[in-house]
Amino acid sequence: MSEAEHDQRPASLRLVPSTEERLAAKDFKTDQDVRWCPGCGDYAILAAFQAFMPELDVPRENVVVISGIGCSSRFPHYMDTYGFHSIHGRAPAIATGLAVSRPDLSVWVITGDGDGLSIGGNHLIHALRRNVNIKILLFNNRIYGLTKGQYSPTSEQGKITKSTPFGSIDAPFNPVSLALGADATFVARSVDSDRKHLTGVLRAAADHEGAAFIEIYQNCPIFNDDAFAPLKEPASRDDRLVRLQHGEPVRFGAGRTKGLRFSAQGSLEVVEVPGSAAPDDPVSRGTLVHDVQRDDPSYAFALSRLDSEGFSHTPIGVFRKVERPSYDALMATQIELAKAGQGIDDLGTLLASGDTWQIG
Repeated sequence: MSEAEHDQRPASLRLVPSTEERLAAKDFKTDQDVRWCPGCGDYAILAAFQAFMPELDVPRENVVVISGIGCSSRFPHYMDTYGFHSIHGRAPAIATGLAVSRPDLSVWVITGDGDGLSIGGNHLIHALRRNVNIKILLFNNRIYGLTKGQYSPTSEQGKITKSTPFGSIDAPFNPVSLALGADATFVARSVDSDRKHLTGVLRAAADHEGAAFIEIYQNCPIFNDDAFAPLKEPASRDDRLVRLQHGEPVRFGAGRTKGLRFSAQGSLEVVEVPGSAAPDDPVSRGTLVHDVQRDDPSYAFALSRLDSEGFSHTPIGVFRKVERPSYDALMATQIELAKAGQGIDDLGTLLASGDTWQIG
């Protein structure tokens, strides 16, 4: 993180320690044995997260990790910060209460596709639409892991599991589309095995003032092994992964000869672009240059709809990053105005009054 980027964060979250005091990844590791199944993608995400934490330059006592229920929800036990292993699906609600009452804290929510999109779906979308200053990491393995292999809200149609022996008939959620539909101000996606990319996305989320949502494709080797193999295998990943970079033309494919443009119907379509073509070349003209700052979420939503069951074209990176006052800041302002008597004559009288009152 550059010094300029660091200074853009709220003053309550700034800390510039001396070299001797600077934290390292080991400072965020607890003495608890990390207990996930061998090969679980959670190990990679945890390692990347712990290695990233020192970049925040925030004291450990000002970092809080809150989880719900599921394999991913063990996270707070392995982070040497404050933490809360809460109840099923309610982590965003608990994090909201903490964030608005303690703006000096860096609050991170760890959830999964089952915890966050099933029982916790309402809490998730409302935290995003309110733009609460919390960072939500949703581990998506397209299965219920902790309860031993039932289908989840992101499992593909036809998925045979213990709870769907004849195949799932549910249409799955697209978590990125869902977050954009809730008008989240920061939406991104990464992959558990790409540490460099994941760290970059975490850094961008931490710098964002307001709610940040990151979907992380995470392998479950026991109940849904290689669910994202096409995006990880060297022979196929370059043709399928669309790496989004703000301000850069959207190019992908083994020779970066594929681009995107809007069709007559408003959806995105893949077009061939010669590798030597300049941005103003007639072939390139009309293809997308990625812009995370578009206020209208329809562009980012169109990107999210490129996903398919076979991962033919899967964008990763930051889809949207726009500025909007956070819920925390708006609430703090409202409280200060009330204390100052602006808008009402006396806050104490109002609170002690009857069931009806008149303002102004």
